[in-house]
Amino acid sequence: MPEAKKLLGVLAIAGVDAYQLQSGEEYMSVKQRNHFKNILSVWRNELREEVDRTVVHMKDEASNFPDPVDRAAQEEEFSLELRARDRERKLIKKIEKTLQFIENDEFGFCNTCGIEIGIRRLEARPTAEQCIDCKTLSEIKEKQMVG
Repeated sequence: MPEAKKLLGVLAIAGVDAYQLQSGEEYMSVKQRNHFKNILSVWRNELREEVDRTVVHMKDEASNFPDPVDRAAQEEEFSLELRARDRERKLIKKIEKTLQFIENDEFGFCNTCGIEIGIRRLEARPTAEQCIDCKTLSEIKEKQMVG
């Protein structure tokens, strides 16, 4: 199963295997919701730990280099780290929103058309709010608006 974990990065982060559907199992059963709640909680905690490591790193590594090139290199490194942490901060908010959907029994259904998003899609992208068809259509419309 190690190769499957490589393909499903979020599952690997959470340390869980892909969900095995049981014959006749209802979509978004309590067991399935708990599976995704676990994945999202572990993922959120990993991201929070990364934020904490960045803060510690920036405090420990902050130096006032006399050489302008060294100072500029450090500032650029910190800038890149902060940009990455900002993306992760936004992702943490999205994860928390998704966890709230799970609590409200609204998780796993497309916000646009209302059909099931699907277990495999949700394992690949647990914060997905649209089925693959609606997401594809949305991206096509977005490209048309820009270009």
